[in-house]
Amino acid sequence: MIDSRTDITVVAIHGKAPRIHSSAFIAPGCRIIGDVEIGPDVSIWYNCVIRADVNQVVIGARTNIQDGSVIHCDSPKPVRPEGYPTLIGEDVLIGHMAMVHGCILEDRAFVGLGAIVMDGSHIESDGMLAAGAQLTGKRIGAGQLWMGRPAKYLRDLEPEAIAANQAGVQGYVVNGRLHAKALGLTP
Repeated sequence: MIDSRTDITVVAIHGKAPRIHSSAFIAPGCRIIGDVEIGPDVSIWYNCVIRADVNQVVIGARTNIQDGSVIHCDSPKPVRPEGYPTLIGEDVLIGHMAMVHGCILEDRAFVGLGAIVMDGSHIESDGMLAAGAQLTGKRIGAGQLWMGRPAKYLRDLEPEAIAANQAGVQGYVVNGRLHAKALGLTP
């Protein structure tokens, strides 16, 4: 179904339709396909693609996925019958133009602008992948900052940086509501 007022595409495939909480903000230009679950107060920003046609994508409460990002998953294979779903926790920040594919982002994880998170990667709570970095099948520990292509551990994050990320989460919840109202998507 395409909503001509907002140019948002929400499509079922293989008998599985997206499940989007009523409080989520989905910006114009987004494409949401298949076995996708989007939680409360999530914001999916302009021109994002979330495609769960070969596995599952779950996005937890208050997470924001910023403009132009792509979220996908990996199909089952003989060596990994369950494939790689993409499981995104609560209060996660995903920067503009990020690629998140077949991985786990725990609560409060941070993926920088233009970063790539590949199959089998895992970012623990309060872990951060820097802008432009590429994480390939590795695990970022809680409160760690990784950067580069391929990404490598740089240092532990200061408590102030972790607090700033969480302030950003709350800012995106409010900003999503403001955009929804400006677009006439809420009363």
